[in-house]
Amino acid sequence: MKYKVTLNAKVYEVEVEEGSAMLVDEYEAYVPAPAATPVTAAPVAAAPAVVPAASTAAPSAAGEVVPSPLPGTVLKVNVSAGQQVKEGQVLLVIEAMKMENEIMAPKDGTVAQVVTAKGATVNTGDPLVVIG
Repeated sequence: MKYKVTLNAKVYEVEVEEGSAMLVDEYEAYVPAPAATPVTAAPVAAAPAVVPAASTAAPSAAGEVVPSPLPGTVLKVNVSAGQQVKEGQVLLVIEAMKMENEIMAPKDGTVAQVVTAKGATVNTGDPLVVIG
C-alpha cells in the first residue's frame, strides 16, 4: 500500500509492504496563495474595526507600576485613582484561559493612576495600575 504523509510542509510518499516500509518520494507541499480580492468600479470604504481599549497607554503618574503577570482580558477594575489600598488587596481581575486571576496590590499606598479599563486586552508586562 502507498501512503502520502505530510510533515512540516513536506509530503512523503511511503510504500508499505508486509514486514517493511520504503520511502518512495519526498517533495514540498503545495500551499495555495490567498485569493486576490476583486477590483470594483467604486471603492468601498471599510468600516472601522471595534476593538476594546488596549492597555497600550503609558503610565503618566509617578509611583510603582503594577504590571500584568499574564496575557488576558480585564474583567473587573476594583480601584480608582486616589483610592487608598492595602498590600494584598485585589486591584483588578484578569481572565486568561477561562480562569479569573486576581491582581493584588504589592504594597500599601494610594492609587495614582488606573492605566487599563474593563474589557481591555492586556499582554504580559503591560502596566495596569500605578501605586504611589
